[in-house]
This record gives sequence, structure tokens and C-alpha cells, in this order.
Amino acid sequence: MKHELPKLPYEINALEPFISAETLEFHYWKHHKTYVDNLNNLIIWTEFENISLEEIIKKAPAWWIFNNSAQVWNHSFYFLWLTSNSIKIPKKKTLELINRDFGNFENFKETFNKSAIWNFGSGWTWLVLNWDWKLEIINTSNAWTILTLAEKKPLLTCDVWEHAYYIDYRNARVKYLENFWNVVNWERIESLVLNK
Repeated sequence: MKHELPKLPYEINALEPFISAETLEFHYWKHHKTYVDNLNNLIIWTEFENISLEEIIKKAPAWWIFNNSAQVWNHSFYFLWLTSNSIKIPKKKTLELINRDFGNFENFKETFNKSAIWNFGSGWTWLVLNWDWKLEIINTSNAWTILTLAEKKPLLTCDVWEHAYYIDYRNARVKYLENFWNVVNWERIESLVLNK
């Protein structure tokens, strides 16, 4: 099974000024594509050659194949949950859950951003829906993915590896996180919540 780089649902410059075309050129066309290419090369003649990406992540030992497969999945989730037409505020059911579990939307964003700021080094910050219908914010480091945690349904992720923001924001992760909310696809998140 050959893994493919997923097509972006927007033009390369569509997220400007919050995420530049130059950042996407490097982040999507170079970093993400390299993970896909590496994975395809690594799985040839292995037990992972003909299984799904999710199965590889769950079965591969924590080394090269796991790292590349997890990064393919993480990056695909990140890029496909961004939009140039962000509605800025979550849709009905998502907003109800946020208000219930974080008090209000502003408190949620502040909590998420703090978690992402303090996610030491490289990694990912996730909003997940637990088996008991509660929202939770979780950090993972390096290539680790939310798929390794049982009973956690990912709704949103923010890539806090430096390559996600260094061209646009240099070392200002805080500024990147402030602007991240301008490109979040809340409609896609709502569809995940409604299909729990």
C-alpha cells in the first residue's frame, strides 16, 4: 500500500497572513512530503507494507517506521483542519461542550495556548473528546500521536514544532498560537463532534 500526500483543501496562499505560503511550501511540500516518502521507503518488504496508516502506528515499534507514520498522520490531521474561511467561533454542539468544560470560549483558547506554549521542545497540542463525552487538552512530544491513547477522539491539533511557525514568527510561538485561531476549521470539528 502506497501512502499519499493528502491534497490541501485550500490554495497554498489561502491562510495568509496568519500562515504564509512560504511556510506551507516548506511545511507541507517538504516536511510532510518527506515523512510520506520516508514511510513508503521504510515499509517495503516489511509486515507494514500492506496495512493502513493507523494500523502501522498501532503496531510499529517506537522507531523509524512509527515516527514517520505518526508524523504523516499528525500532519495530515493538522493541515486538513485548517481553513481560509474560519468562522472564528465554534459551531453549536462544539461550543456547548467548550462552555461546559472550560467555562467559555476565551478560557478554552487561553488554556489551549498555555498548554501549547509549555509543550517543551517539539510536539503537538490536541483537543480531544473522551469516551465519557468530556473535552480534554493533551500534549504529545515529537512524533507521538493521539492515536496511541485509547478512547481519545481527536478534534483539533496544533503543530508546535518550530518548522510550523519559524518562517513567519521566528521564535515567537505565542504569536503563532494567537493567530492559529484565525484558520481553525470549526465546521469540520463540529462534524466530528456530531459523529461521536
